[in-house]
Amino acid sequence: MAGLQIAFKDFDVAKGIFGSPWAGVKYFKKFINSYQFLRIIRNTFVLSIYSLIARFPVPIILAICINVMQNKYFKKTTQMVIYMPHFISVVVLVGMLNQFFNPYVGLYGNIYKILNGANAPDIMTNPASFLHMYVWSGVWQNMGWDSIIYIAALSGVSPDLHEAAQVDGASRLRRVFSIDIPAIMPTVVILLILNIGQLMNLGFEKIFLMQNNVNLRFSEVISTYVYKEGISSGGGNYSYATAIGLFNSVINFVLVVTVNKLARKYNESGLW
Repeated sequence: MAGLQIAFKDFDVAKGIFGSPWAGVKYFKKFINSYQFLRIIRNTFVLSIYSLIARFPVPIILAICINVMQNKYFKKTTQMVIYMPHFISVVVLVGMLNQFFNPYVGLYGNIYKILNGANAPDIMTNPASFLHMYVWSGVWQNMGWDSIIYIAALSGVSPDLHEAAQVDGASRLRRVFSIDIPAIMPTVVILLILNIGQLMNLGFEKIFLMQNNVNLRFSEVISTYVYKEGISSGGGNYSYATAIGLFNSVINFVLVVTVNKLARKYNESGLW
């Protein structure tokens, strides 16, 4: 917490945190008045919301599908296969994307050339493709791992409920909507609140590795901007970078409180 003071000071490494003079909200104003402010906030929100919409429901659907599988061997094999991508490092994942979608020697390029008789367009340098590549590669990598908690919640559903529903003539799909989904709804609400609380905290490494001069206008987000201003700029602008990080944290806090209040009002489930 003491380090947060840097955001309100003209930090000097030689003087230290407590010896540096106070600057008030100077660096917050500098960020808000920056010509890059609106673009960075827009990029962060668009990428975060797109990621949340695409990534959040997939593990739920996957967990329900795994839960209804009858063959135990096939069920365990499926779980093992979908968990594996989570353990691929971000650097390796981005390298795989670059190889697969290479327009000349990659799988995408070869298939495109076979079907169309011409070289494929380079989608890795296409600004419009950055959003989709980032989001859906993340969905593929994490959908299995994220489904674990839902599978655990579904395992707690009493078999007696399903047996009673079967006696009443309920189909498997009806049992999913009437038994399984209501059973995991408190877990879904809590995880949704936690995800929204991290809405502005996009993973730095993956975005930074996927950035290039062509897509920078769409890929520059708060985390990469903080890194460039605070470390890679060479000037050691720590106060400015800390102020941006604190600004980001305040937005996340407001989002968590707001969503939790709405969840308590309409669903009676929440973090507190």
